Amino acid sequence: MTSQETNDRLVLGCMGLGGSWDPSPYTPADVDAAQAAVEAALESGITTFDHADIYRLGKAEAVFGEVLARSPGLRGRITLQSKCGIRLADGDLPGHYDLRGTTIVRRVEESLARLRTDVLDVLLLHRPDPLADFAEVAAALESLHRQGLVRRFGVSNMNAPQIARLQAHLALPLVADQLEMSLLRRDWLEDGVLVNTPASAANGFPAGTVEHCLNHGIALQAWGPLAQGRYTGRQETEQERATAALVTELAKAKGTTPETIVLWWLQRHPARIVPVVGTSNPDRIRACRDAAVGAPELSHEEWYALWVTARGAALP
Repeated sequence: MTSQETNDRLVLGCMGLGGSWDPSPYTPADVDAAQAAVEAALESGITTFDHADIYRLGKAEAVFGEVLARSPGLRGRITLQSKCGIRLADGDLPGHYDLRGTTIVRRVEESLARLRTDVLDVLLLHRPDPLADFAEVAAALESLHRQGLVRRFGVSNMNAPQIARLQAHLALPLVADQLEMSLLRRDWLEDGVLVNTPASAANGFPAGTVEHCLNHGIALQAWGPLAQGRYTGRQETEQERATAALVTELAKAKGTTPETIVLWWLQRHPARIVPVVGTSNPDRIRACRDAAVGAPELSHEEWYALWVTARGAALP
């Protein structure tokens, strides 16, 4: 199986791999934990793995590289995606965004070295940089593609005008936009029904972004799709408890897990949203299996019941 033929219904987010968020080195136990997560993902039908150069200060990519080194042949069975563009605070230098062309190229080269691979299947620009020269960004991406270092490109946390502006300079099609989307974080969905209501101005989600991605064949990847367990074991409000009860009821009726129901709710949308599951717990990864291997089994009415229950108010 080539990396282009891998399952893309569900992605495993690798931010939790690699140990702590401090400069201390990762340990053999961290590599073992990463391998256990990868094996659980593969057992569950998940073959796409999402990274970023900043995750655990690079240690997430490094331990994943160790896993690949332990498993000859694994690289050809999976899709590797990483992101660049965020610079974390360092001494007196504040955290900031950096999409200068030379920075993009350097960061990709560093990610490839940590991952112990010669190519990324997908590179996402992690956050929009207000100082970015989009012609320069596009030139850097096209250079990486010509060199065979990156196959495809996308963005993360960008709105429709930003995507369109970058695409205007880039001959290669953008293939993904990664946004926070979940049954808890619903502003991307509310935007489409709050038109001509007083609540519209307060919603805040950039209007037209979902539609732009749909119209241009750009996959929507949802980070934080399990909403930090709000509906599968960690409720904090009465509204969340009511939603969790409905999630549990639907899971029992359909012979699946609550995690699957929450993911199916996203996948049922016509945009064919691809959830990026951020857990590194093998059991919780396995709980997502039905969302990785089959179509979402939610009816029109069940999908709306989850939405209305989660929002805690009738639709306008």
